[in-house]
Amino acid sequence: MTGWRTIFMGTPDFACPTLQGLIDRGENIVAVVTQPDRPKGRGQRMMPPPVKELAEKNGIPVYQPLKVRNPDFVDIIRRLKPDVIVVVAFGQILPKALLEVPPHGCINVHASLLPRYRGAAPLNWCLINGESETGVTTMLMDVGLDTGDMLLARRTSLDENEDIVSLHDRMAIMGADLLGKTLDRLAAGDLTPEPQNNPDSCYAPMLKKENGIINWHADARTIHNQVRGLAAWPGACTTVDGQALKIFRTAVGEGSGKPGTVLQAAKGQLEVACQSGSLFLQELQLAGKKRLDCASFLAGYPVSEGVLLGTAQPEGPP
Repeated sequence: MTGWRTIFMGTPDFACPTLQGLIDRGENIVAVVTQPDRPKGRGQRMMPPPVKELAEKNGIPVYQPLKVRNPDFVDIIRRLKPDVIVVVAFGQILPKALLEVPPHGCINVHASLLPRYRGAAPLNWCLINGESETGVTTMLMDVGLDTGDMLLARRTSLDENEDIVSLHDRMAIMGADLLGKTLDRLAAGDLTPEPQNNPDSCYAPMLKKENGIINWHADARTIHNQVRGLAAWPGACTTVDGQALKIFRTAVGEGSGKPGTVLQAAKGQLEVACQSGSLFLQELQLAGKKRLDCASFLAGYPVSEGVLLGTAQPEGPP
């Protein structure tokens, strides 16, 4: 425990383990800042961010500014007199005026090995690009996009079949642990910030529904990685008999044929040819239907060998 007056800024599930870690450490959390409640689901009910729910459960004051760069909100933060601000997947760019408030800086937990994968979706893109390792980095924030000086980093290997769902959860826990170690070393005065090597950087942009469209003229491993990286949202998608079909889990095979052609669809296996190699579709969801394993899917929707899967059109706005 540092004893510092701490403000936590974060929004989604990924940020919750870090906030919980600060609570468990007994840190003096004077406020939590998160995004406004948003409409969600078919009924478009207003729902609070996960970080807000966790903060309120623990009796921590919550602020939900529409824009953190609003001068009135920056004044609120100044009056709270934080020693440090911890930021995890908050969702807004912090202005210079806010970054300059805490004497120990604004510390961000970023889900990549900086300077690689700066941006909104680092975990997704490291899977889509077939990386063999990733990690988390703590850094002192500046006005750039994930360009601040690095504090600590931790690496982890990636299994070739791991998807974004499992990776998200374990990286959230890893980030929480790394943040605790970062605070301890900063408080002890034995941590020296390290500038990033900008030429080594790459960008991980926010995902769009179009990113999910499968091009069967790619090789099997490339499509497999696409499925892994988009399994949470928006899902990799194709069409069968003109109907949208989302694919959430695959395995790489060695079959061959015209790209997009169903090579086999029996005994619980659905194999599709790619430009090079093939894919076994293991978890699927037909538009308007439940998400199913392959055997259950084929039992309710028989697919014929030789059918050509097509190119899906992106859906409407999220």
